[in-house]
Amino acid sequence: MGTAPTGRVDTIMLIHGLWMTPRSWEGWARRFRALGFRVVTPAWPGMEAEVEALRQDPAPIAGITLDRIIDHHAEVIQELPNPPIVMGHSFGGLVAQVLLDRGHGAATVAIASAPVQGVLRLPVSTLRSAYPVLRNPVNRHRAVPFTPEQFRYAFGNTLSAEDSGRAWQRYAVPAAGHVLFEGAFANLDPRSAATVNTRRDGRGPLLLIAGGEDHVAPPQLVKANAALYQKSRAVTAYHGFPGRSHFTVGEPGWEKVSDYALDWAVEMATTRSPAVVGDPPLW
Repeated sequence: MGTAPTGRVDTIMLIHGLWMTPRSWEGWARRFRALGFRVVTPAWPGMEAEVEALRQDPAPIAGITLDRIIDHHAEVIQELPNPPIVMGHSFGGLVAQVLLDRGHGAATVAIASAPVQGVLRLPVSTLRSAYPVLRNPVNRHRAVPFTPEQFRYAFGNTLSAEDSGRAWQRYAVPAAGHVLFEGAFANLDPRSAATVNTRRDGRGPLLLIAGGEDHVAPPQLVKANAALYQKSRAVTAYHGFPGRSHFTVGEPGWEKVSDYALDWAVEMATTRSPAVVGDPPLW
């Protein structure tokens, strides 16, 4: 932990995923702020309340769409004085990739990311993790919670039952069904909000991180996402952390992941980002 703000690279945006809120980033935000970075952790629109309140009344979650999430974060970025490093977890990683494609941010890190449009095969563990929502088409218009057991399979499979239960209690909220359906069926929708021009040469650097024991976004899924960018001359990197679950941003040892992500992002932003070392591309 030694990376510090450098010139225009002084801001970090952290984007949470499904079943989570900005609280899931509490350790990362505290660690980055201690280094001197400005850290912003916007909630998805409709999810500004605390975990406990969203559990009690999940109605605001039910109407969230992927377009709204992406547009909301783009607006936050545009109000910042400098282009931020953008880090997203799970569906937040998908949002981060779309934002990068649209020219937002200095460098992007997608952690255990949901795939962008173009990844054709989903692993069985991914489908099993999403089954509590996808099993019923009516859930597209609902906020759907995880039971503690479902959470442990999807997020806490490397944790003890007790530790996974504590993580569920502190962090888990119902998921926006519409967002998960959008991601699951992105390849059937030519106008999907999950669409990214993976051949774009003028975008900023992108790092995709996977956890070796992740049930939601296992390494083969993240590698397939990374492979979509192989025809772009922009920087695309992949890094795997063995033994880590989908709750990699909060399970023990998260500091190793956060430090790697930050070190990579700061180096790439200061040396390879069009938003920092050159004129931002015009699409």
